Amino acid sequence: MSHLKFCSRRSPLVCSSACVASSQPLATNIGLDILKNGGNAVDAAVAVAAALNVTEPCSTGVGGDCFCLYYDANTKQVHGLNGSGRSPQALTLELLKDHGFSEANPPPPLHAYNVTVPGAAAGWCDAVALYGRKKLSMGQILQPAIDMAEKGFPVSEITSYHWKNNIHALHTPGNQHGKDLLIDGEAPNHGQVFRNPFLANTFKKLAKFGKQGFYKAHVAKAIVDIIQSNGGVMDLEDMKSHVTEEVKPIAANYKGLDIWEIPPNGQGITALLALNILENFNVKEMGHNTAHYLHVLIEAVKISFGDTFWFCADPEKVAVPTTKLLSKSYARDHSELIDLQRATAKYNHGNPFPAGSDTVYFTVVDTQGNACSFISSSYMGFGTGLVPDGCGFTLQNRGTNFSLQPDHPNCLAPGKRPYHTIIPALATAADSGELLCSFGVMGGFMQPQGQVQVLLNMLEFGMNPQEALDAPRFCVEYNKKTDAWFVFLEDGIPRHITEALRAKDHTVMAHVTGHSRSMFGRGQIVTKGDWWRHWRKMSSNNVLWAGSDPRADGCALGY
Repeated sequence: MSHLKFCSRRSPLVCSSACVASSQPLATNIGLDILKNGGNAVDAAVAVAAALNVTEPCSTGVGGDCFCLYYDANTKQVHGLNGSGRSPQALTLELLKDHGFSEANPPPPLHAYNVTVPGAAAGWCDAVALYGRKKLSMGQILQPAIDMAEKGFPVSEITSYHWKNNIHALHTPGNQHGKDLLIDGEAPNHGQVFRNPFLANTFKKLAKFGKQGFYKAHVAKAIVDIIQSNGGVMDLEDMKSHVTEEVKPIAANYKGLDIWEIPPNGQGITALLALNILENFNVKEMGHNTAHYLHVLIEAVKISFGDTFWFCADPEKVAVPTTKLLSKSYARDHSELIDLQRATAKYNHGNPFPAGSDTVYFTVVDTQGNACSFISSSYMGFGTGLVPDGCGFTLQNRGTNFSLQPDHPNCLAPGKRPYHTIIPALATAADSGELLCSFGVMGGFMQPQGQVQVLLNMLEFGMNPQEALDAPRFCVEYNKKTDAWFVFLEDGIPRHITEALRAKDHTVMAHVTGHSRSMFGRGQIVTKGDWWRHWRKMSSNNVLWAGSDPRADGCALGY
């Protein structure tokens, strides 16, 4: 299974009523069933989130976090939920220093210090309470995932690979319940049936008692126990005090489209910064994935990350200059930093953190025209890999994205949310407020650069949603050890383009193939109408068009 061939093509899904796109067909189908049984886009999205926890536990789960954007078709308003968790009150820089940790020597990724309070469970409940249709109970929404966890499901090919690739996190000393996510100590094979009765029981508690069924009583105690027994400091009060935050989404206008993101501590602002910079160039004239085009996009991404790696932090704890960062004048000034002939070595206020590419993104558009752009993650595969007793899920390691530099805005502090990589997105028409697109690309720090690439594929080059996801991508990464930017190119970008980028002084790693393509993320797209064909006219076509990333096991389905 070391090789993963990309040898098939897929047409975009077209349908007229409702649509679901996710990285797992079983989860996609569950979302459709919820829509057909009276739920709206948010109800279906939460059902999909729970199903993905069952089918893809190496990417997501209630031991992680979630973010949500909801488009209300009646009001044409975009709403946002920040379902990310906070650090324990007892976790301080001084404590880490006493144990030998620092900016130069942070805790290992699987250390219990890196567990922030899991926000997904509360995010699910709050999303349904705030934006759900109120025709289905939480029990009805979670029941399909409960059934699948109890009866078992056959594991998909790409999921099986990543399950095996991250199995070390479940075998660490002190993680006595890691075996609950294995079969006889091994990760399941492609097509092998896996059951998770412990996760089913956790979902039943959430269905019966709501958020209290997770953040209090047995589940909360089991979470705290496994963390403390592995050297962490989270306690029951940290769990009880968790709250989801309803946030005002941020947006940037790109050539008549408003692109919406969750504000910091989410990194969605990175995509908006890049789009604002790119608006100062005629990227369409450059040609798709030419050396000139890729060079300008790469430099725009580097500039944008340079800002967000410093400024993106918890706005409850520090001031984040979002308005200034998203101003068009700021973008014009930064566009002038791009040398069209040479790559620039540094555009940085701060440096990136360890990357994690395991997340799930999915989207739903319902019969009323409402849309839910939803993303959920445990981070770095299984997160810390720590499994609470009798719960059937792993705990995240989002704390790895804190800085341990005392003067950094994103420096670790008690009760603080870290820089967060997961970002859902929406696009609406700037003049009418009509929904145009619900989309996202999961994958750590690939997410904003993936969003920019697939959006421009549609907007500038007329690709349908499936073509936009199929097209080969680049991924920019910063290496602290060498103090240099690296550009990874996916197989499918011609060799002469690689050499042309190297001639512009880019450090290029090419060409990435097989399962390693996971570094380029896995996206889902649903558009309302075919505006990407002739977007300046803003087609009034109400047909839904959808695509699902070939780098994942999933699909888009509709009716």
